[in-house]
Amino acid sequence: MAVPDKGVHGPLTGVRVVELAGIGPGPFAAMLLADLGADVVRVDRPGGPGLAIDPAHDVTNRNKRSVVVDLKTPGGVDRVLDLAARADVLVEGYRPGVAERLGVGPEACHARNPALVYGRMTGWGQEGPLAPRAGHDISYIALTGTLGMIGNAGEPPAVPANLVGDYAGGSLYLVVGVLAALHHARATGTGQVVDAAIVDGAAHLASMIHGMVAAGGWQDRRGANLLDGGCPFYGTYETADGEYMAVGALEQRFYDEFTELIGLRDLAPARRDLARWGELREAVAARFRTRTRAEWTALFEGTDACVAPVLSLREAPHHPHLAARGTFTDHGGITQPAPAPRFSATPTAVRGAPAQPGADTAEVARDWDVPGLLTRNPQPPEPAGGATTAAEGATTAEGRH
Repeated sequence: MAVPDKGVHGPLTGVRVVELAGIGPGPFAAMLLADLGADVVRVDRPGGPGLAIDPAHDVTNRNKRSVVVDLKTPGGVDRVLDLAARADVLVEGYRPGVAERLGVGPEACHARNPALVYGRMTGWGQEGPLAPRAGHDISYIALTGTLGMIGNAGEPPAVPANLVGDYAGGSLYLVVGVLAALHHARATGTGQVVDAAIVDGAAHLASMIHGMVAAGGWQDRRGANLLDGGCPFYGTYETADGEYMAVGALEQRFYDEFTELIGLRDLAPARRDLARWGELREAVAARFRTRTRAEWTALFEGTDACVAPVLSLREAPHHPHLAARGTFTDHGGITQPAPAPRFSATPTAVRGAPAQPGADTAEVARDWDVPGLLTRNPQPPEPAGGATTAAEGATTAEGRH
């Protein structure tokens, strides 16, 4: 069970968080809060969120506890409101209006707990023409211009998994907003709603790039700029064994060391001539194809040339530097990233395995003084013909944004 280890603390120890179960950025944001020491209670729905993943391997639910509540049964809403009344933060990822329709929206929760920070995680935001529409990470970063920046010139945009939208533009901004609002609530006694939209966060991530565009220092196309692969000394190159090395030798002194070690000192002046960047890139690529990734790694080891091997997800935990720092950890048979960042006075840790739906109901009922959680959920009436209504469908995984 995912009961926090009382001997391990984080800076959010004592903060109570209610997470209304969803998929993607909401659970990851709640995991970040849990990693920082918050007591996160995930309110799972009967049947789960609809993802084809074993809950025991869903590390975004680590360090949490779980209860199961059916919001469509008598008493279900009251159970969630009872939790909200005792919480500091609530996080939900429904489409706009769904939480209100279910009876657990901001107004209902603030009536029970005026100091509650109510965090809302969506793709399009709580308002705007697209607010009621479905979407996923790739949709949001496409519209903000972020996706269009990524990839090689003349090729389709490269999809950066769901890291840029869901997690960077979504989860991280929700957590920043929640912590800021929590600071305000503790100072004033007044809670508020945090509207974290992935489109807003993903656009905000490109603030520096927009400034460079305005200054004429960035071309609004892929593979033509200093940081998007257009620069021959900032990109990736294939090695003799079909692996890759990453080069980031931007500053002059790092570049000088790079060209010396790779054996292209005579071609180094091409750095300052954009017309020769193609020539320089071809020469660098040809050199990298002459040795294996391991050989290049050994050559650049201990230098300031800013060259690193491109590792796979399974290889990364075994890199000597990451192993020395404990960047990854093993818990419950799963190798996973350790909590980040690190704190000198309030260290964090993976305290519990992924929460199993409903496994912690009795303990949460006791710890949070919500005895109603122990009342068995009545079975909802079956819709005519066994079909799921449109209103019910709005709370499924497909309705998260």
